[in-house]
Amino acid sequence: DDLHGLNDAFIDYLNFGGYPEAVFSELVRQNPRRYIKSDIIDKVLLRDLPILYGITDIQELNSLFNTLAYNTGQELSLEDLSQTSHVAKNTLVKYLEYLEAAFLIRRVRRVDQDAAHFKRAATFKVYLTNPTMRAALFGPVDENHEAIGQLVETAVFSQWLHNAAFVDSLFYARWKSGEVDLVSLDPQQRPRFAVEVKWSDRPFDDPKLFKGLLDFSRKHAMERAPLVTTRSKSGFKEMMGVKVEFAPSSLHCYTVAKNTLERRKQDKS
Repeated sequence: DDLHGLNDAFIDYLNFGGYPEAVFSELVRQNPRRYIKSDIIDKVLLRDLPILYGITDIQELNSLFNTLAYNTGQELSLEDLSQTSHVAKNTLVKYLEYLEAAFLIRRVRRVDQDAAHFKRAATFKVYLTNPTMRAALFGPVDENHEAIGQLVETAVFSQWLHNAAFVDSLFYARWKSGEVDLVSLDPQQRPRFAVEVKWSDRPFDDPKLFKGLLDFSRKHAMERAPLVTTRSKSGFKEMMGVKVEFAPSSLHCYTVAKNTLERRKQDKS
């Protein structure tokens, strides 16, 4: 019932929550940058990865990771990344593979309005596997920070990452006149569910703010109603002929994590 408290805890999670030490140690919380960046990110980026993969230009890799962390949850292209990081495209592809293998990032591929894949994937989304890494590199965020939307979306995706049954089925959709943050496809490549992640209550009264999701939902008979996450609003509403579910982002994140844990317990038993 205490959504305000849950949202506060959720902001805490975005800033510190990926690492138990940061949750329980006041010392670490006072300087998360030192602990999370030095002891975790740098250890993997600057020591383990280069040794494992024989990477010689560590600064280049570090610079790329910083760019990806800053833009977590955004659509990127090899072309743009190559220009901004001044790294050749074939080297970039290798670096992205290394960072994924080290479980620092996850790439998500794009589908169109018909849920069809692109033959040449020119663009993709990159998520940090843990939103806390962005806060460690660029400073903590509050509920009104300009990057909060990206981090909320990263948090939602990072919970799905632990669900082996679903994670490989997740895509984002974008076409000329719209987009959807998360789309899950079944083994026949038909949409199962679609989610638009927002950190705002405005969509609850304004369907124009998630028109892409509505257009996508009209085209596909999905297993469950399309979901829009909010800051605090919840419930079902008929919007432009589509039944839409609304749920607070913090609660949705918790629910995905809880369901994943329960599934794991069932799999073990």
